[in-house]
Amino acid sequence: MRRSLAPVVVGAVVLSVVTLRWSALHWGATTEESREPLPGDELLPVAGLVATRAITIQAPPEDVWPWVVQLGADRGGFYSYDRIENLVGCRLHSADSVVEEWQHLEAGDVVRLHPQVALAVASVDPGRSLVLRAPQAEQAGSEAAPYDFTWSFVLRRHPHRATRLITRERFAHTHRWSPLVVEPVSVASSLMSQKMLRGIRDRAERAAQEPSRTLSPGWPSARRGGSRPPSRR
Repeated sequence: MRRSLAPVVVGAVVLSVVTLRWSALHWGATTEESREPLPGDELLPVAGLVATRAITIQAPPEDVWPWVVQLGADRGGFYSYDRIENLVGCRLHSADSVVEEWQHLEAGDVVRLHPQVALAVASVDPGRSLVLRAPQAEQAGSEAAPYDFTWSFVLRRHPHRATRLITRERFAHTHRWSPLVVEPVSVASSLMSQKMLRGIRDRAERAAQEPSRTLSPGWPSARRGGSRPPSRR
């Protein structure tokens, strides 16, 4: 009896893991959004793992974009689990205001995930999309991660003055053992990204209701307890 049940139990466990993995990689996204090409896909046409997540925000794209463009450990933070991220030295605090000095990004600029880890701005279409890419092996040298990586943010106008915010992460394996690193990284990314999307949504919707309190000219008014000036790197 036990032998006959074993395959059923194993099959159920495998199915549960696969289902949970799929849900984590496509949190909030429709099937169409998960399958359609997005800005940045062309940078890594062959990817070993792709995660597409999305959320609907009750504010127009022009009110959501300011929160997206100021992402960065030394800028507006990531609106996620700051305390957890700071345990690994990220030194960030998510802003609750839009800061004018962080509203301008160009291709080639740097967005930091950590004081020693940064992504380059691959492309930016203000109000529509932002694509970040990890340094390639020849640029990062011995410190290169065992995978190439892009991170895209796409804003689409939704009915009733709302916005559909879609993010996509693409991992390209550069070693046979890369999946051993990419899989746990993607799990952590899923948890942080879901919180980030909700954080952007909550801030944008709140700001849309109180527009006069949205824009802050500089660092102190944007970050509670912050004292150093904003950095461009």
